[in-house]
Amino acid sequence: MNPDQHHLNIILTLLTAYLFPIAAISAEPRPPVVVTKTARQIHAASFVFDGHNDLPWELRRLSNGKLESVDLLKGIPAIHTDIPRLRVGNVGAQFWAAYVPATTMKDGKALSMTLEQIDLIKAFVSRYPDTFELATSASDVDRIRKSGKIASLIGVEGGHSIEDSIDNLRRLHMLGARYMTLTHSDTLKWADAATDAPQHQGLTEFGEEVVREMNRLGMLVDLSHVSPETMRDALRISRAPIIFSHSSARAVANHPRNVPDDVLKLTAENGGVVMVNFYSGFVHPESASIRANMFEKQRELRKEYPNEAEYKLARKRWESDNPIERGSVHDVVDHIVHISRIAGIKHVGLGSDFDGINSTPQQLEDVSTYPVITQELLNRDFKEEEIHLIMSGNMLRVLRSAETISAK
Repeated sequence: MNPDQHHLNIILTLLTAYLFPIAAISAEPRPPVVVTKTARQIHAASFVFDGHNDLPWELRRLSNGKLESVDLLKGIPAIHTDIPRLRVGNVGAQFWAAYVPATTMKDGKALSMTLEQIDLIKAFVSRYPDTFELATSASDVDRIRKSGKIASLIGVEGGHSIEDSIDNLRRLHMLGARYMTLTHSDTLKWADAATDAPQHQGLTEFGEEVVREMNRLGMLVDLSHVSPETMRDALRISRAPIIFSHSSARAVANHPRNVPDDVLKLTAENGGVVMVNFYSGFVHPESASIRANMFEKQRELRKEYPNEAEYKLARKRWESDNPIERGSVHDVVDHIVHISRIAGIKHVGLGSDFDGINSTPQQLEDVSTYPVITQELLNRDFKEEEIHLIMSGNMLRVLRSAETISAK
């Protein structure tokens, strides 16, 4: 090989590694992450502000309406979240999801069940006053954090909860909700979902009105679950920074629930933040391909099995017949790296979706495991101040900005 060809090969290798770093990393098995004393110190110096946790729905399921039957002070291995593990993970602020299934809009129960979930969040926060305190602003988060408690915020997961009413949106805000995901799995009369047939090519006029009213209220516009067209419409209209409370990067794992690169760039221009989801079927590339039509399949199974128990069994069979790889913390950090490269370090955060997912990456099994992410970010040459932005700083900035714009 002549010297010129040798130099050309080196240049091509370096260019390939720059353009396709995720593919290059994923080609070989990656060892478990070992958390060092340095990583623990850096992790403890700030705190985790997680964008999405579905513990409220799990508590509803486990307690059968009797919240006192579930004790979060004790370890609960069957779920991802309890107080001891939140402390180990150094979770300092958490958006608890007031989620109800999109199917509730068909029988007129969406709003009433959402109100029940908000009451449930307030009930478990009140039950553990030494651990949790309700927060409705960035200053609340700062104050509660300084007291050693976990600032607990409410996020409504799905615009079906407002039942096509701006008054209902205002009511949810008045009750403490500080973000609303514009859709969940199903397209609404006013907004297209990522995982359903489009009807509007984005937002309708009413959908645009919802975004403007959320800006006025200081309520964050959450674009997880919505179609790319809805994302672009909302980013065009919103004067306040938007969030993706629990979504990842589509260029890394091609699933409809993830965010395309052009939208990542628009999010940076908007000042928003994409909070990376931990679900194996969204973050592991091969698993994302297998689960690409999961929401469509769920709708098919619901039609075929209207009985809830039969539906759950059928869904479990389908998942067993279509197994996925769990992936690992490396896959999650791949998404963080990609988003930080495309949108910038100020526009990425964490939105685990714990207790709303049935498969987590290795080393990210529950809320105690966030320090592993800090270590892997160090391994990828992220600086301490950048890690603190990812863990909580970016989300706090967005919350403050939305409040400032609302006040104007």
